Amino acid sequence: MPRPLGELEDAVMTRVWKWNRPVTVREVLEDLQQERSIAYTTVMTVLDNLHQKGWVRREAEGRAYRYEAVSTRAAYAAALMNDAWSQSDNPAAALVAFFGMMSDEQRQALRDAMRIVQGPESTQEPQSAETGPENPAGTPEENNPASAEGDTGR
Repeated sequence: MPRPLGELEDAVMTRVWKWNRPVTVREVLEDLQQERSIAYTTVMTVLDNLHQKGWVRREAEGRAYRYEAVSTRAAYAAALMNDAWSQSDNPAAALVAFFGMMSDEQRQALRDAMRIVQGPESTQEPQSAETGPENPAGTPEENNPASAEGDTGR
């Protein structure tokens, strides 16, 4: 598991991930200087450290290097979440607490991700009017297949 990036490392990697192409120290420097006062050598050192840690690969271009991300920000975030979850003494409780912190948009993204991971064979048929969340046929909830599977339609 990679250690979390430091504040300046994250600022540099954010640009590398966002631009999604090989970048120079000068490009990162000029963008960072819009937010803070920072020296060329500082950015060069950070990118060199990120290279040594395996976050970026570099290719010589004249007397300088071009740096490119080795993995995505999504992969980094996933690794951090996996590490935090695996350190819990009660993983189920940790997940429940984490899900409770999520916004509606994040929960929908989680549902979408689960559908992708589970694959097409596990996708359910669209609900009919009789089994849908609104249940217009007046079937009791306990007989509603959608309720029995834990799908509340939210």
